[in-house]
Amino acid sequence: MVVARAKAGIDKIKPHMVGGATQAVPPVSILLNSNESVYGPSPHALAAARAAVSGIERYLENPDQVLAPAIAEHFDLDAARITTGQGSDDLLARLARAYLGPGTELIRSENGYLKVPNYAFANDADVISVPDDDFKPSVDRMIAALTDRTRIVYLANPENPAGTYLSGAEVRRLHAALPDNVLLVIDAAYEEYVDADDYEPAHKLVEEAGNVVMCRTFSKIFGLAGARVGWIYAPEDVIDSVRRIALTFPVASPSVAAAIAALEDEAHTRFVFEENRKGRNWLTAELQGLGLKVVPSQANFLLVHFHNPEKSAEAVDHALRQQGIAARRFASPAYKDYIRLTVGQSQELKAARDGIAQFLNGGA
Repeated sequence: MVVARAKAGIDKIKPHMVGGATQAVPPVSILLNSNESVYGPSPHALAAARAAVSGIERYLENPDQVLAPAIAEHFDLDAARITTGQGSDDLLARLARAYLGPGTELIRSENGYLKVPNYAFANDADVISVPDDDFKPSVDRMIAALTDRTRIVYLANPENPAGTYLSGAEVRRLHAALPDNVLLVIDAAYEEYVDADDYEPAHKLVEEAGNVVMCRTFSKIFGLAGARVGWIYAPEDVIDSVRRIALTFPVASPSVAAAIAALEDEAHTRFVFEENRKGRNWLTAELQGLGLKVVPSQANFLLVHFHNPEKSAEAVDHALRQQGIAARRFASPAYKDYIRLTVGQSQELKAARDGIAQFLNGGA
């Protein structure tokens, strides 16, 4: 029997990250590759997750019923405009399923979040990747790319893997150019790390418009990457569509319990924010002092350029892994000469700095 061919767009999906070194290396002990919170979750979140395990034989039938009001109270939002999922990637995939199909287009910045095109391809939609300005999305080029086939304009703000951002005024200028039948999807996974004065929280535009969606996550500053909890804030008709195509029981009960407790521990969140800001500034200055270009970041990671082909990004990645330090590289040609480093704890950042300095000075 011949199995029916999968959707043609699936053949376009390619890996977007470069795997770790294939050579035998020491065990990795410093993980600076996946933008996880190196400070972990709130102790209260851990305790809540452990307590919820006692009822793990039962399904959590409606996570939105308990988690959406907690999110709404914490961020001063409308609970009716919130739905949850298995990380923000689950919700981005559902938005693509709901609004994209053959003959439609998703517009994105060509060096933005590299996983997003896959969601469009999986629905046989086309992806229009717009050139950026040194990894910063170009509003003018995104507007120029609009056609009557456009259904979603995707913007990560701050961006990943570069850490760049657009000001509130620039995001509003982009939105003002969109027809009413085009969704502006703002992926604000790293919003809690931003300290730029001209950044505008994405929920404000959601509340003023009928075609804006904000994606958020508990994986970053709240330290719950393994729990897989994300949420979106959107017009109620969008929320209804995204809920309809969710899994039957979309979020695990320990994950929901941990997320609610994480929201309540504001002291822990403030601590992570301050430590990340200090570490980000310190590592930026240190790497610049080594003669490296560091893309200015508003997130919990830094994108670092290795311009010398004799001291390449691939080589420094291998050298760091020899010292038990995992960095991240990407398959896109634009990132061939870059590595991305999560902002770790102070001793981890010093180890990474020392490892890179040793590599640059001929010690690797």
